[in-house]
Amino acid sequence: MTRKFSGDRLLVATHNAGKLEEMVALLQPFGVQVVGAAEMKLPEPEETESTFVGNARIKAHAAAQATGLPALSDDSGIQVDALDGAPGVYTADWAETPNGRDFLMAMTKTREMLEHRKAPEPRTARFCSTLVLAWPDGHDEVFEGTVDGTLVWPLRGALGHGYDPMFQPLGHNVTFAEMTADAKNAISHRANAFKKLIDGCFD
Repeated sequence: MTRKFSGDRLLVATHNAGKLEEMVALLQPFGVQVVGAAEMKLPEPEETESTFVGNARIKAHAAAQATGLPALSDDSGIQVDALDGAPGVYTADWAETPNGRDFLMAMTKTREMLEHRKAPEPRTARFCSTLVLAWPDGHDEVFEGTVDGTLVWPLRGALGHGYDPMFQPLGHNVTFAEMTADAKNAISHRANAFKKLIDGCFD
């Protein structure tokens, strides 16, 4: 049996405004007040694990311990088959610059590596999301979601964030960055993990 969420405040352990916005929208129907890690002035813990679940656990437990609130964290990334699953858990690291994250640089690097390897089309990939809901007593629940697709070049669309302009989900002829937030939230990796979270802890 998964533990049910009870309470009216949930801390979302992210400093990423785009991710927080997605979570707020997904949690809206449940009447939960969502606060972000930046609003609570929490430091970003070092992500030292080599798996999505490991890093999500670090973030969720650090936030729950620091605030005494149940904390939800997401660790997500894109796995490119022709790059042996890279960047995967290091997706955000590929975008790091001294002035913040630059995903155009990260997508360009991904494209160059695929060209260098002469990777055949279609260049398949998947977005992965692992959600961890942690309580201050140390208990947690884990939910994972994925969405498969192909990588496109040139980039298309100006919506979304991260690798969205490069990723076209299976069964669709538009990229995540060409979809409205509602359309993306209906099929995304995070939405898939979220459905499991809702079924497990909220319904």
